[in-house]
Amino acid sequence: MRLILADDAVLLREGLAVLLREAGHEVVAAVGDAPALIEAVGAHRPDVAVVDVRMPPDHTDDGLRAALRIREDRPGVGVLVLSQYVDKTYAAQLLSGETGGLGYLLKDRVSEVAEFLESLERVRAGGTVIDPEVVRQLLARTTHTDPLRTLTGRESEVLRRLAQGYTNAAIAAGMHVSLSTVEKHINAIFDKLDLPATPAYSRRVLAILRYLDG
Repeated sequence: MRLILADDAVLLREGLAVLLREAGHEVVAAVGDAPALIEAVGAHRPDVAVVDVRMPPDHTDDGLRAALRIREDRPGVGVLVLSQYVDKTYAAQLLSGETGGLGYLLKDRVSEVAEFLESLERVRAGGTVIDPEVVRQLLARTTHTDPLRTLTGRESEVLRRLAQGYTNAAIAAGMHVSLSTVEKHINAIFDKLDLPATPAYSRRVLAILRYLDG
């Protein structure tokens, strides 16, 4: 696939470029700030842009804002955002809209090369990838009014795997249960979280994002 890398840490950026080229991908641009990222996406039309959350010029959420702009202006470009640590606010901003072709991973995940490359493939194919640690923290809620606390242990496990981008069949295989059992768990999750069926959004993602602002 054709990739653009955006990270102000030169060693990480160049290391990623080497890794991806060795895996057979084409890195069409590697930049160190948000304006250069926007310009490179417009010039090269990549399959996926890999974007650090914090970049120049402000070193705050410039990368995230650039990612959101890419999502709006270039919906055909997949975006995989990398973050140093879990930030629920950033996750909520990024994942509150259309989630196809989108990923949010912690930078530590890059060291797990096979998993990182698989995540890129999922994003390119229009899927959603959320770091397991992000999922864990989003699900680790303490308020007694949180509907997530009404889920059974099996439903919570299914929800974690859904949020990581796995298909129903993959969840069934990983949990050693039937596909129909997984489907029943998913329907129960949607019912408990009051997520009616509608083509306007993905219930699979909203199931873990519904109460982020609580």
